[in-house]
Amino acid sequence: MNKRIVLIIAGITVSLVLLFIISIGIAMYLIGDKGNIGRGGSVGVLEVKGVIVDAHDHIMQLNKFRDDRKIKAVVLRIDSPGGVVGPSQELSEEVRKFVRKKPLVVSMGSVAASGGYYIAAPASIIVANPGTVTGSIGVLMKMTNIQGLLGKVGMKSFILKSGRFKDSGSPVRPMTREDREVLQGVIDSMHGQFIKTVSEGRKIPLEEVRGLADGRIFSGEQALARKLVDRLGNFQDAVDTAAKMAGIKGEPKLVYPPEKKKSLLHLLVEGSSSLMLEKLEPQNGVEARYEIISH
Repeated sequence: MNKRIVLIIAGITVSLVLLFIISIGIAMYLIGDKGNIGRGGSVGVLEVKGVIVDAHDHIMQLNKFRDDRKIKAVVLRIDSPGGVVGPSQELSEEVRKFVRKKPLVVSMGSVAASGGYYIAAPASIIVANPGTVTGSIGVLMKMTNIQGLLGKVGMKSFILKSGRFKDSGSPVRPMTREDREVLQGVIDSMHGQFIKTVSEGRKIPLEEVRGLADGRIFSGEQALARKLVDRLGNFQDAVDTAAKMAGIKGEPKLVYPPEKKKSLLHLLVEGSSSLMLEKLEPQNGVEARYEIISH
């Protein structure tokens, strides 16, 4: 076999190998983790569980889903009794921004109340179980006074402050009428913000929402009758709704955020910190929450 024939055969072989590699790459791109031909699109799933104390990770993930062209819609699964005002508002605002670009369907679990409902209000569609505990549109400010206890054990507390209301809600002195008026004003302001968010998100007249915003809870069935949720159903129903809104044909692929790998030391420190935050009251005894409390 002469040299020219050998070179031709080698060239053909190399070309075939390259064509095979390119074909495999295209196939992996189309049917691998990044996409799905048969299913026609992906639905992102983001879960909000437990008391809401920080919204950073959820906001970052929502932004990733929003910017990912392969994610056609998102299902936000909420199983939360509420939480701190600021993070609840931050996440609610990101939901409002998200629905301008893509459908976002809320799936309510066993409870999605107070701050949990605040987050859900701006969604495209809210799906609740008939027995979901939701609503609780209100603001809670918890305060503790231990002045009497300190007196019994012979302890005294001294406070230096820059203004008369700096220690409002302090656990070591009685609450004055002026203190109560100031704190009630803050609560009323936050309550008004909650009512406005629900009114705008659910497209319910402001006065109608105000009539429901006395802190009471509703079952999913009761919430549907009051237009606080859009339909009854489970998680799969929410997925189907999101897929339909996004124009996905067939069964959508569900995409969850990647799990964070944490060392044992990190988990121990994180767990200890969370426990301390739950047990310790703020230094001045005041903390505002959108939260349903069970005793």
